[in-house]
Amino acid sequence: MTAYLITSVSVVGAAPTDLLIRDGVVAEVGAGLSAPDATVIDGTGLVALPGLVDLHTHLREPGREDAETVESGSRAAALGGYTAVCAMANTSPVADTAGVVEQVWRLGREAGLVDVQPVGAVTVGLAGERLAELGAMADSAAQVRMFSDDGHCVADPLLMRRALEYVKAFDGIIAQHAEEPRLTEGAQMHEGEVSTRLGLIGWPAVAEEAIIARDVLLAEHVGSRLHVCHVSTAGSVEVLRQAKARGVRVTAEVTPHHLLLTDERAESYDPVFKVNPPLRTSADVTALRAALADGVIDIIATDHAPHAVEDKECEWAYARPGMLGLETALSIALDVLGPEWDLIAERMSRTPARIAGLTGHGVDPAPGAPANLTLVDPAVRRTIEPAELASRSRNTPYARMTLPGRIVATFLRGEPTVLDGKAVK
Repeated sequence: MTAYLITSVSVVGAAPTDLLIRDGVVAEVGAGLSAPDATVIDGTGLVALPGLVDLHTHLREPGREDAETVESGSRAAALGGYTAVCAMANTSPVADTAGVVEQVWRLGREAGLVDVQPVGAVTVGLAGERLAELGAMADSAAQVRMFSDDGHCVADPLLMRRALEYVKAFDGIIAQHAEEPRLTEGAQMHEGEVSTRLGLIGWPAVAEEAIIARDVLLAEHVGSRLHVCHVSTAGSVEVLRQAKARGVRVTAEVTPHHLLLTDERAESYDPVFKVNPPLRTSADVTALRAALADGVIDIIATDHAPHAVEDKECEWAYARPGMLGLETALSIALDVLGPEWDLIAERMSRTPARIAGLTGHGVDPAPGAPANLTLVDPAVRRTIEPAELASRSRNTPYARMTLPGRIVATFLRGEPTVLDGKAVK
């Protein structure tokens, strides 16, 4: 295993120092380090962060390899500075058995670019009718601890209660896609002034807020862990704020696109801006940013949702919802939060690793720590070109936008997956 000496690098925004990586760990940290056998990387002007961790990624394999594979999605993640991603269960077949989650886990290990942690389905086939094999998936080689029907809400309150109760046995967590389905039938975008003007059926904010309110009460009742996926409204923030003040064991995520884009993008009728939950108003964006800063929203998660060309380059009503996110998330965080490196590390690495129970991830570079880290050049501004992305799909909402920050290198257990901004394999 090659040793690497990173010189004059700022660790999570601190004063420049040297990092020596050897045998999969950070061996030394300090000024003026020397290691004749090590490959030297000039870290001048760079910031070293703990490797990013994404709790919400769609890798599409098995079943939709035309849109993404575990390998291509892993490469996109590494290029985005990630060392671990949680792969959602809405594959084909659905990841609702030990066999399927182990398949995804093994594909991740074979790719070797990031640690791929499968998320198991809550219900069989995501149908919302009966619980999936939660215990078997937890006991599998993949050791699943997070379960979600993402893309579908676990709308039945009794089923949701039973799921929350079941996962307590192994300190699991239910990640809910908060959407009351009766309130969103036929919905195409956020319900508001823009949807009225465009004549599109609206997706009301209360459809999200009602499910979150119900589920925090259920989690409080049974004393279990709840995670809320892709929070998108100011009202949801207030429900979460009150629940956390009561001590409910709830965590929440926000996506980069909900931190940056608004429902006005739908005026273009470009399906690249169609997503679930939909882009909301500027007032919602402001509330989400404030909640992320003060910790009511715990993390940034990408909801990376690649789609094949035919599923996006079509009429708005027929387009599938979702956007790419892995290769641009850190740039969006920098754009929204500024160079608040400790906050970025907390929201994009430490806390998501803690929520998912990913040992060895979310640890700041320090002597003896696993060498899962990323090097960022904050001075670079780059223009996003869809054709240059590593994902098999091209549905990025940031096409031709100029964003701050460039991932220079990513290390997974001491081995580079990205060097000089390019994937190593």
